[in-house]
Amino acid sequence: MQIEWKRPLLKKLPAGSARIIMPLMLSILMSGIVSAVATATSIGPETSFTVAWPNAWGASWIVAFPTLLFVLPVVRRIVAMIVEQPR
Repeated sequence: MQIEWKRPLLKKLPAGSARIIMPLMLSILMSGIVSAVATATSIGPETSFTVAWPNAWGASWIVAFPTLLFVLPVVRRIVAMIVEQPR
């Protein structure tokens, strides 16, 4: 007997929204990881870490997201210049 798992039908965003969603997701993950490492190395993984880290994450995300919106297209062009494109 085989059980079939049905995934709920999720409506996807239009393809054009990827230029905003990709930097949004990348900035959330990267600023979270980097701020966690920086906070842990500066104050240690103590109880105060859970208080300090969200503030550090928020401050770093506010810088990271707009930066990625402007920098990511430039990085894509640079990568396209130095990496052979598929034919």
